[in-house]
Amino acid sequence: MAIIEVKDLVKTYKIMEKKEGLIGYFKNLIKPKYREFDAIKGINFSIEEGELVGYIGENGAGKSTTIKILTGLLTPTSGSVSVNGIIPNKNRIENNKNIGAVFGQKTQLWWDLPVIESFSLIKKMYKIPENEYRKNLKRFTEILDLGELLEKQVKNLSLGQKMRCEIAATFLHNPKIVYLDEPTIGLDVFVKENIRKFIKDINKEKKTTVILTTHDLRDIEDVCNRIILLDKGQIIYDGDKQKFKDSYGKYVIAELIIKDKKKDIVLNDAEILEQFENKLKIKFRHDETTIVKIMDEISKFCNIEDIHMKEEELEDILKEIYKGAHKC
Repeated sequence: MAIIEVKDLVKTYKIMEKKEGLIGYFKNLIKPKYREFDAIKGINFSIEEGELVGYIGENGAGKSTTIKILTGLLTPTSGSVSVNGIIPNKNRIENNKNIGAVFGQKTQLWWDLPVIESFSLIKKMYKIPENEYRKNLKRFTEILDLGELLEKQVKNLSLGQKMRCEIAATFLHNPKIVYLDEPTIGLDVFVKENIRKFIKDINKEKKTTVILTTHDLRDIEDVCNRIILLDKGQIIYDGDKQKFKDSYGKYVIAELIIKDKKKDIVLNDAEILEQFENKLKIKFRHDETTIVKIMDEISKFCNIEDIHMKEEELEDILKEIYKGAHKC
């Protein structure tokens, strides 16, 4: 049985249509008019225990609204949601015992207290057994390098230091499900790598289900094995990450080291991105042609000394999709 079940989920907001000027202000005050906006439009998905899911889409696609419904912060307009057998908005306290969440820059730590005091309060709130708390604290301190941070007040931590502590606090009570909404925003590369490794390690060790929403698609590349892609409140892809790349990543980038170029190179089956005397960068669709054919064509203009190819990255594929280049 799936740990998360979402069926025909709809969330509609009422938005007041504001009129400008003084007369408009009084009209809004006396007889306001509203229009309805569907943030989520009848989506369906299920998530098994231990999955690492990237829940992605452009701003306004419905990602955060979905997460807020799953955590019980919002009530669906229609449809049903079950999280570990619990209806989140009807049983928020029971639901909260089984989940952890990080929402961007919103902290769950106490601003004026040392980090270790916040952890102690979380221990009491979730009634974490002493031996389990000590074990997790020791492990998380080692992995996330929290040693020197535990006695510092939260307000004196840098963004990267605070986020490492937030992540530790989120996993401290061994939640079955963790929602991470932009957990690496604004962090440097080293901190991001530590957090990604931590998530993967805990998932492997404890089968913690993780749903990750982020604009940093390197997070998805490194951590997740499944993608759910939203566009304007609807799911347009739900499946394996590699299958997604294979299906929609039609393009290949090739960089060639060349010499003895006779004239400017012109190609029929590839787009030239850069062209210099000793270097050529091209882009082509692997379902329409092959690198062998293209090299044959290039060799009419110069000699090829070396070649390096790479597939499109997830970020590039998503850009193509949102431009309408692919239809999911």
